[in-house]
Amino acid sequence: MDTVMGDERLLSPTDAFNHLVKLISSERFLKMQGLGNEVPFFICPYSPRDAVEMEQMVQQLGNRLRQQGIRVLEVNLYDRCIELLQARGIWNRVLEIEPAVSKAEFKELLQGVLDPEQHLVPAIARKMRDSEFDVMFITGVGEVFPFIRSHAVLNNLQSTAKERPTVMFFPGKYTQSLESGASLDLFGRLHDDKYYRAFNIFHVRV
Repeated sequence: MDTVMGDERLLSPTDAFNHLVKLISSERFLKMQGLGNEVPFFICPYSPRDAVEMEQMVQQLGNRLRQQGIRVLEVNLYDRCIELLQARGIWNRVLEIEPAVSKAEFKELLQGVLDPEQHLVPAIARKMRDSEFDVMFITGVGEVFPFIRSHAVLNNLQSTAKERPTVMFFPGKYTQSLESGASLDLFGRLHDDKYYRAFNIFHVRV
């Protein structure tokens, strides 16, 4: 694979679909060739306005790849968080206390019980061990904000998800520059999530 610097315009779901099918189904992508020593993480940024269409596109993309014999593991962060709360027996309690506490208190509670390093990423790792897959999709990024931040998930996945390529579908922009480094700008507004080890998947060519 080769990476090219491009502009930061976000592709439409249709254009994104065509690029992703071609790239992800390629042998070089699946074998993680041409990455040097970097982790095989790819960010697929999209406009938050296209969230519904992108959700449908991701499902269509997974189906198309499976038809080509490529095994896709989708990890929806929102669904995974709910499963964790249910497994720990506190889901109903969380629903009960939400109306009674401040947003700051509720956020602190969820950040504690869903901490990426201690709880969420180990749960993702278990799902990976129980599945046979060629590429992993991470979705639900916007739904878990602000108690789960995408850069925290990626940082803690680095030692776990390095044997297969991972694509995170991100409602916002992934900007990279020599001056300011790399930034995951959720919803195109929040500019404080610094993460530099992933590739913008639309800058990758086979």
